[in-house]
Amino acid sequence: MTPSKTPVAANGFNALLRNRSFLWLWTGQILSQVADKILMVLAISLLPTYLIPIELAGSSGSAIWIANTLPAIFFGAAAGIIADRYLKKQVMVYSNLLRAALVPLIVFLPKQFVLLLLIIFAISTVTQFFTPAEQSILPSVVEPENLLTANAMFTVTQLGSVTVGFAIGEPLLHQIGTNFNELGKVLFLGGSYLLAALCCQLMHSAEVPAPGPRNRSINPIPELQAGLQYLQSNRPVLNAIIQIVILYSTIAALQVLSINLGKEIGFKPEQFGFLVSATGVGLVLGAALLGQWGSRLHSRPLPLIGFSIIPFVLVGYMLFKIRWASLLISVVLGFGSALVAVPMQTLIQEKTPESMRGKVFGFENNVVNIALSLPLALAGICADKYGLNAVLIAMIVTLSLTTFWVWKKDRNNLHPLS
Repeated sequence: MTPSKTPVAANGFNALLRNRSFLWLWTGQILSQVADKILMVLAISLLPTYLIPIELAGSSGSAIWIANTLPAIFFGAAAGIIADRYLKKQVMVYSNLLRAALVPLIVFLPKQFVLLLLIIFAISTVTQFFTPAEQSILPSVVEPENLLTANAMFTVTQLGSVTVGFAIGEPLLHQIGTNFNELGKVLFLGGSYLLAALCCQLMHSAEVPAPGPRNRSINPIPELQAGLQYLQSNRPVLNAIIQIVILYSTIAALQVLSINLGKEIGFKPEQFGFLVSATGVGLVLGAALLGQWGSRLHSRPLPLIGFSIIPFVLVGYMLFKIRWASLLISVVLGFGSALVAVPMQTLIQEKTPESMRGKVFGFENNVVNIALSLPLALAGICADKYGLNAVLIAMIVTLSLTTFWVWKKDRNNLHPLS
């Protein structure tokens, strides 16, 4: 069954809001992503009730985050294979149902810390199968002329879920716990995943079942090799993934450095989140601009503009040690980042055949999560050893070279989506 149609000339947010299948998909994304964030708040809030080994007493919160992150590194690429073997809609529905079933185990299993880590690890593992299916199903739900807008809305939702989920998580869980105890909290989260599964089930898509028997060998190596061979032969898609990895690594490094940046402009250490939030505001503004007027900007070299902005932003951090200026610079950083992330994600979806999208997005998620771990681990250490400005200069050089590479690659093609 084909997705709900919109007029060919229609684009922007209004066109997507008339597409009922996209609305079901978008609603499911909101429910599941907000539930993911509130689940982390719940897990950390329950730590005092668990028997924690002495050697982990001071790092139990970090252990929770590690358990939530490792599946993306271990299973990201393999999960994309499942998304290609089966209907992506089914993968999304069953992933949400399985997460809904796993959440209540937090209450029913003994209060052993290792069991909590295993539950979080298991839920995150299931999420790895949901993510590439969700990313790769968009072209089967929306019209090609609305794909950029759809990705912009997904970007806004993804960023918003981080802010909203973590912001409302504690007071919401406290209110539920006051009225319904701990069981009510897990039932609320499980219910959110169930509603997300229902939304995905109500969505119609134009995807075609993968050829061949679904019960063929579970050995993922040949299909992983096929995915890598496809990327090697399709330079635009590979280049888009490289640009996304560089962008996300830069943002991750700046999140770590925001503590040092905040100190230099007069923020307290615990107020570093103001700079991160300002970057998020810029990302949302950029995604909103692309979502509403992306079709008019289609002939512009958006990723080149985005990568050209970011080095100047880093120079601004070095020159202007004023709060309002640093916050404004962070907004510009987020805006430039959106000009890279949204068009590149759209390019991957447009240029990749349906039979390969799951593997490509699984590989992307895998590489992005591995790449993120390096700046998160090294940025702060390097800043302490060599100084904040030295790290910023190294990033400026790297991003300037990236800008030159993007210009050289696309100088004969104003916009890679053309």
